[in-house]
Amino acid sequence: MRISEFCGLTLHDIDLKNNIINIDHQLLRDSSSRKYIQSTKTNAGTRQLPIKENVAECFRRLIADRPKVEFEKMLDGYAGFLCIDEAGEPLVAMHWEHRFNHMVGRYNSIFKVQMPNITPHVCRHTYCSNQAKAGMNPKTLQYLMGHSDIGVTLNTYTHLGLEDAAEEMKHMQKLEEARKEKYGEEKEKPMKQNMFKTV
Repeated sequence: MRISEFCGLTLHDIDLKNNIINIDHQLLRDSSSRKYIQSTKTNAGTRQLPIKENVAECFRRLIADRPKVEFEKMLDGYAGFLCIDEAGEPLVAMHWEHRFNHMVGRYNSIFKVQMPNITPHVCRHTYCSNQAKAGMNPKTLQYLMGHSDIGVTLNTYTHLGLEDAAEEMKHMQKLEEARKEKYGEEKEKPMKQNMFKTV
């Protein structure tokens, strides 16, 4: 999810019975600090995300730890935001960026090996790259990321290099060897120059 999509999640958007998160809006804040709801960044951004059980457990914890408020804040027809402060105000992207900065700063004050700057968008970027490296179908990844153009998925988020290409070639070699073993094919004969005689 984009961080604005995460901030816009309401309790109604989270289906923990079927492990599906509904995304059809985002929560933003303008320069005057006014919070407002807007449709997703692109039409492709409106989607339903299947989640694994460990992610569902994280959502259960967020819901259980959510501050109890007397009245739910309503913004543009939406209420029951997942992440709120003690006053019931929904958290926006800036709040999460501050939390990330605080965590990284605290870590770096303790340990000699320093952690680089991490933002919610870096987490999104890393998820996309990791799924691409793991071999997820590009069209599936495009859907999950909410990209309207697969070029964004393939070019902007998937930074694959020599090591990744070498691993993929090894994987393809293993598949080829397994196929030959399964069908009992003879090993390919080495090519010789006389195989390329002019007719």
